[in-house]
Amino acid sequence: MLIFNPVVFSILVMTILCLLRFNILLSILISALVAGVMYKHGFSGFESGIAGGIDSLFTALKETTQSLISGMQGNLETSLSYILLGALAAAIANTNLTAILINALSKFLSSNKVIFILTIAFIACLSQNLIPVHIAFIPILIPPLLAIMNKMGIDRRAVACALTFGLQAPYVSLSVGFGLLFHNILKKELANNGITTSISDISSVMWIGGASMLIGLILAILFYGKKRAYKTSKFEKEELDEIERAKSLEMTKKEWAVLAGAVVAFGVQIYTELLPLGALLGLLVMVVFGGIEYKKVDKIMDNGLAMMGFIAFIMLVAAGYGTILRESGGIDELVKYASLVSGGKIGGAFLMLLIGLLVTMGIGTSFGTIPILASIYVPLCVSLGFGVPAIILLVGIAAALGDAGSPASDSTLGPTSGLNADGEHNHIYDTCVPTFIFFNIPLIIGGIVGAMILG
Repeated sequence: MLIFNPVVFSILVMTILCLLRFNILLSILISALVAGVMYKHGFSGFESGIAGGIDSLFTALKETTQSLISGMQGNLETSLSYILLGALAAAIANTNLTAILINALSKFLSSNKVIFILTIAFIACLSQNLIPVHIAFIPILIPPLLAIMNKMGIDRRAVACALTFGLQAPYVSLSVGFGLLFHNILKKELANNGITTSISDISSVMWIGGASMLIGLILAILFYGKKRAYKTSKFEKEELDEIERAKSLEMTKKEWAVLAGAVVAFGVQIYTELLPLGALLGLLVMVVFGGIEYKKVDKIMDNGLAMMGFIAFIMLVAAGYGTILRESGGIDELVKYASLVSGGKIGGAFLMLLIGLLVTMGIGTSFGTIPILASIYVPLCVSLGFGVPAIILLVGIAAALGDAGSPASDSTLGPTSGLNADGEHNHIYDTCVPTFIFFNIPLIIGGIVGAMILG
């Protein structure tokens, strides 16, 4: 039975554990051990007695752990990138730079609801590429705007979709900032599975994912276009006072130094295609020119680790898990079965995207999903006759699916943290459900249509 395939069974274990809200890191580690014990026949020794069975089991666990640790090496650069980007975001958040920039951009916010929401989406996009602060800008930008949104009658579900779009679409489609990180992981994992490609090859097809999400955003804005009333409270007055305070903020030497560091990080990563180098040089510029006080360097690095360290470790463990899946031999059996039941390219593409949706929903991070999915999807795509561009698109979109809509994802937790500042926004029904519907469905359609066109 296919259920006893080590790949299928271990992914099922991982998905169930994640959906039960068990720790993600431990879920992946346990699933990796399950796959290893199954393909190394760790239970077969019990046929000759308990002592032999225990010895066989621990031998399988030991060999699996060794493979897991060896496989982690594949994501060392990615993990370092996450930690340094976290430090960069912490350094920026330690100044008034974000508040000043947001205050400047907010002057362009229109009284037209559609333009207002699109402007928020644009600002969110900048947080992933130009100034990589990730979700750190949301508690600064959104709470002061809630009073204005209430007066305009804006449905916050549309704003949640705009924020999630800005947090996800740029890294899916653009090879800058977190996008360069995502595309580098995609490139590396495709190479680990026999597909050689380049960053330019990846960005030349992943725009389809960004375009699909843009269509979803427009549909969400139209669908949630009716006025929606929210309760008013003293919170609104406090936030309006905060807006007035922000207007008095000015650029000091500290803010200019941090801005210079962000520009250096942005420029170096584009020129060298090495995100860790860009982030490191950006941090050095901030320290040298006073953006980060020397005595606060340790604090900034600690904050960066707190922000991104957990995800960095998930990336390491996911790479090791992907290695175990490839070693298990279960992928060949799964590919043969999927080729039989998929009914051709369209069915195969839909099946892969659906599995990607479930896995990413469980893990809560697109970045950590790629090593797991690539090890299965590349041989499956090859067996179905897909070319390299289509393989890139399917693996990339399959990983991105589920980031929007997952209760555990930063792409949904971030928007809720800002929109629920007054207690009037529900995480599941006002963020997760709308973003799931308006982004995952267009991504699935765009992935299938794009893969068929690319061949």
